[in-house]
Amino acid sequence: MRILVVEDEPLLADTVAQGLRREAHAVDVVHDGAAALERLDVHDYDVLVLDRGIPVVHGDDVCRALAARDTSVRVLMLTAAAEIDDRVAGLALGADDYLPKPFAYRELAARVAALGRRSRAAAPPILERGGIRLDPHRREVYRDGRYVPLSRKEFAVLAELLRADGAAVSQEHLMEKAWDEHADPFSHAVRMTILKLRRKLGEPPVVLTDPGVGYRIP
Repeated sequence: MRILVVEDEPLLADTVAQGLRREAHAVDVVHDGAAALERLDVHDYDVLVLDRGIPVVHGDDVCRALAARDTSVRVLMLTAAAEIDDRVAGLALGADDYLPKPFAYRELAARVAALGRRSRAAAPPILERGGIRLDPHRREVYRDGRYVPLSRKEFAVLAELLRADGAAVSQEHLMEKAWDEHADPFSHAVRMTILKLRRKLGEPPVVLTDPGVGYRIP
C-alpha cells in the first residue's frame, strides 16, 4: 500500500514509517497538516495515519478536508486524547479508525492493514493466478508449489499485478503504489524489479509486457 504518516514528533514518525516499510508498504512522512494536504493532492494514498494535534493545519481540519473530497483514502487518527468523547468526535470528523497514544506498533500495523483492505475493492485473502500463490499476511509467495523468496519491493509489485486480475498495470501505477515520494520517476526501478521478479519466478515467463501499456499476469 501507499501510506502517508502525519506526525509532528519526528522520532515517532520515523519509527512508525520504518515499521510499515518492513511490511512492504511505501510510506511518506510529513510533520504538519499543510504538508499533509499538499501530499494528498499529489499522491493516491491508501491509508493516512494522522496525528490529531499537528501544527499549521490541525488534524481535525485535515480530516474535514478529506471528508469533503471524493477519495478512497482511509484515515487512522492518532491522539493522546483517549476519552470516549474524544474518540467519538474524531470518528464524527470522518476518521475511519482511532488509536490513542501510547500504542503498540503491532496494533497500529494491524489497523492499517485492515483499513487498507477497505480502501480497495474486495480481494481474496490469498492472491492466486498463473500458478502463483501470494499470501499478503504471511508475506509468502509460491510458484507451482515452490517457495519464492522476494524482496519487499518485488513482493509489493507482484501483489499489485495479481490484484489487477489479468489486466495490464502501468509503470506509473506500480511506482505510485510500491515506491515512496523519494523515488525517481525517471529511473529504471520498476523495469529492474520486473526483471528480478521474472528471474525468481522462473519458467515459463508469467509476467508479460504489454508495450506502451504496462505489465500483466495472464
